[in-house]
Amino acid sequence: MDELIDILTSEGKATGKSALKSEAHHHGWFHATVHIWLFTTDAKVLLQKRGLNKKVFPGLWDISVAGHIGAGESILTAAKREVFEEIGLQLTDTDFTKIATRKHQISHKNGIIDNEFHQVFIAELKIPLTKLALQETEVAAIELFDLTILKQTKNLHNVLLPEFHDYYCKVYDAINSKILNSTPE
Repeated sequence: MDELIDILTSEGKATGKSALKSEAHHHGWFHATVHIWLFTTDAKVLLQKRGLNKKVFPGLWDISVAGHIGAGESILTAAKREVFEEIGLQLTDTDFTKIATRKHQISHKNGIIDNEFHQVFIAELKIPLTKLALQETEVAAIELFDLTILKQTKNLHNVLLPEFHDYYCKVYDAINSKILNSTPE
């Protein structure tokens, strides 16, 4: 879906300008996205299999939920909206723990130039997968994987991308720390 998004500088600062997502991707203009990694207290991570119609990484197992921040939209509002749109899960502001802002730059073979600042969050998944409703145009499937899959991405095919192994390891560390710190002794 082509939506209006805010354009950022290469340092991640607001420019005061907005453009369609397709224009930002065509010109390589920086913009913001949200990444939400959902985990369970028994050390599982929810991954989504991207729809085959997606322009970027179709059919790949990827982040639990991700999406663009709309023009004028707050980061947390975008995170809550994306989680609800993609998997039908309603979360509150306090469910999210921000773990990073990640500058990401990649040019795809189809001409899309992704220059983004990922606002990266983790959140606990407290309901069974059967209670979730997938947005079929975006998400082909969801599955809980052992959290250690995030540290094994250099050796996997079609489960996340090996070139982002360091990012996944940071997500692993943040989730593992959250689980360890929230477990009663």
